[in-house]
Amino acid sequence: MKSICVYCGSATGTSPLYADQARALASVLVNHNMQLIYGGGDVGLMGILANEVMRLGGEVTGVIPQLLLEKEVEHRGLTRLHIVKDMHERKAMMANLSDAFIALPGGIGTLEELFEVLTWHQIGFHKKPVGLLNGNRFYDGLLGFLDHLVTEGFLKSEHRALLHVANDPTELLTRLMTA
Repeated sequence: MKSICVYCGSATGTSPLYADQARALASVLVNHNMQLIYGGGDVGLMGILANEVMRLGGEVTGVIPQLLLEKEVEHRGLTRLHIVKDMHERKAMMANLSDAFIALPGGIGTLEELFEVLTWHQIGFHKKPVGLLNGNRFYDGLLGFLDHLVTEGFLKSEHRALLHVANDPTELLTRLMTA
């Protein structure tokens, strides 16, 4: 495993713990010589994560669609920045460049990206591990809902188990590397 795609918010959220968690994940990635693949922004948790990986001497590849580039939210100090046509191309490139996926706190875009790669894993498009960093119990409600989907017969328990969850970045990366 050499590269991890991280999905996270373009906002920082209400708690400083989310930014702390992004910095902690950055440190773990750099300590394990893992390249960060992410959405290419310089705002919110995305910017915090990328800046910390770069500050610690790691490699960061951003993938940003032209429309967001025009809104000037791109990060201009990355190892590599790929500019793509649209969100579909962005997500495909990020997935192709990555060996695993992690979601930090974020909004609808983060959830959409997480569920897309999880669905791809479920139906066999890839076998790359998918993780959720649940610091500050951010995703407890979502995890409860996924368990509800299993109980109600809309999600198989083996597919629910494809999502690796931990509250600590080191623990989550260990789970992904052994999945």
